[in-house]
This record gives sequence, C-alpha cells and structure tokens, in this order.
Amino acid sequence: MEKEIRKEEPRLMKGNEALAEAAIRANIDAYFGYPITPQSEVIEYLMLEVPKRKDKETVVLQAESEVASINMVYGAAGAGARVMTSSSSPGISLMQEGISYIASAQLPCLIVNVVRGGPGLGTIQPSQSDYFQATKGGGHGDYHLIVLAPSSVQELADFVFDAFKLAEKYRNPAMILADGALGQMMEKVVLPADNSFPKVAKPWATTGKTKDRERNIITSLFIQPEVMEKVNLELQEKYAAMQSEVRWEEFNTDDAEVLLVAFGLSARICQKVMDLGRAKGIKIGLLRPITLYPFPYKRIAELSEKVEFILDVEMNAGQMVEDVRLAVEGKTPVYFKGRMGGMISTPEDILNEVEAISEKLNVLHE
Repeated sequence: MEKEIRKEEPRLMKGNEALAEAAIRANIDAYFGYPITPQSEVIEYLMLEVPKRKDKETVVLQAESEVASINMVYGAAGAGARVMTSSSSPGISLMQEGISYIASAQLPCLIVNVVRGGPGLGTIQPSQSDYFQATKGGGHGDYHLIVLAPSSVQELADFVFDAFKLAEKYRNPAMILADGALGQMMEKVVLPADNSFPKVAKPWATTGKTKDRERNIITSLFIQPEVMEKVNLELQEKYAAMQSEVRWEEFNTDDAEVLLVAFGLSARICQKVMDLGRAKGIKIGLLRPITLYPFPYKRIAELSEKVEFILDVEMNAGQMVEDVRLAVEGKTPVYFKGRMGGMISTPEDILNEVEAISEKLNVLHE
C-alpha cells in the first residue's frame, strides 16, 4: 500500500472489521455474503457502517446461502460493479461452481476466505488447510485465482486494495486467504484514505448502454470444443502474464544455513523461531510468500542452493510444501512441520524440529 494514501492515525481494530472498513474505503459497489464463523464480523460491520456513509451507494445484502452469494457476485461483476464476498472454509466450498464461472467469464471480484479447521464442518479455530483449494483451482476446469496471504491485521486491510487492483488489471477473481486468528485478533492498523482508490473504466461490462457500441455478452458457456479451447488458451496466456506479480518477503536469508518457508500466521511464528535459533547460533532465514498464486518458485529455488535444508511450516497436513518441493526440484532436502484441526505450532516446537533435522543431517554427513 502506497504511503501517500495513508491519512489517519493508527487505530485498534479486529481483523475482520479492518478488512470491512477497507472495503468501504475502496468504494465497493456491492457485497453479497452469508454469515459463518470466524468471519461473520465482515458482513455485520458492513451492515452497521455502510448506512452511516451518506456519500456511499454500496449494496450490502445477506443472501440466502453461499451459492446465492457467489452468483450475485457473478452478476454484479458482469455489470461492472466493484464487488466482493467473504466466507469461511465450508462456505467457500459451496461457492466453487460460481467461482469457476467467474474465472471463465474473466470478471474481476474479491473473495475473502477466513479459514477454519476442517475437513467437514470442522472447528471454528484457525487453519491453513484451504491452500490447495485456493491455489489449485478449487472448482472444475483449468483456472486460477490471484491469491494474497496476509500475516497481520494491517495487511488484511491493505490487501483489499491490492486484490481489487490486481483483479481489475487482469479481469480475474482475486482471493484473500487469511485464517481465523487473523480475522479475530485485534491489532494496530492504519487504514487507507477514503476515496483514494478511484473506479476504473470497464468497457466490457454489460451496462445495458448499447447505442454507441455492440452488445457486450458475458458467459462461461462455450459449446463448441474449439471455442472452449480458445478461451482456455487465452486464460493460460493471462496466467503467464500474472507471474510478474509474484510477491514475497524474506528475513536473514543472506547468511542463512536453514530456510523456513511459511505464509500467513505461520510466518509470524517463524519470525520468532528465527530469532530464537540465531540466539543459539543457528543461522535461520525465512521466506514468506505473499502471493500464493503466483508462487515465488524462482526465489525459493535460488535460496535453496545456499542452505543445508528447508523446513516448510503450515497449519495443515502439508499443502504449500508441495510447491516448495517443486521449486527446489530435489536439489535441497525439504522437510515439513504442521499442525491440523485448528492447532498452532509454538516457536519452540518448530525450533526443536529444526534442531532435530540438523542433528540428523550431521549424522548422515559423517
């Protein structure tokens, strides 16, 4: 987020509420959603705050289901609206068909997933077990979302603007993949200035104004296989162009002998692991992917050539670790440390894993 658009003093806000306030300030035209823990405060905040903003004409609607919500997003996006929805894991699963339609129709929108533990209805505790769903399509067909992974309340707010900018640039749905802890925790946040994100022209939209142009037709239905293949090739060309948007953050990688890779809340925990390890003489570095799609394959591959091993840390059974291993291509050992079902590793747990792996590799080297 550009520094020049920050105009206010910091305030203490819950993650879900900071995200909702940022959406108002991003001049969304519409929000369609359905309550589900741990993200229900998003729609609650919008319902309370939007009517107070007399300069806003935002529609906020609780739909009858997540299936209805995503299809309302589809319709509004097709009409050129800046539109979003939010939900949590089971609700996002219900949206998958509609998300696939939106991706095929090449429409910009924002989808927020505040992840809870699963599978099934699971638990309302935080998790990162929706990584596959977010980054590998989730629904049917060959498509991708732009996926941003915040690690703080500040980034939850900032990424609303960033996600819409990327979505509108590429005419593609974008997702903010957070977790229940980030949605519920309270932290200091400096919000982007209101009305600092102007609307962009959308000449492709179905606005109903056809006097001076041909009709715009938006669909995801292409009966002829050669036409469907052409659409797919256009999508793949767009996804290739998106690779220039890859973002990551790294810490102490210049001299690192051990590299931690983690996203979201896990990356924050790993910063403490890095500090604890270096206090004991273990040179630990950290790479945090910010965009999960596109993924920083190239940078991880470069760093893998400088370290003894990589430890991927997640709140799941091992999902992003597959992309880390793809990046490394077997040139460096890649290990995994995870907790499931809403459980979170402590810094001490992760450091113990680093030490155990180091001891094992030392034995192997003898």
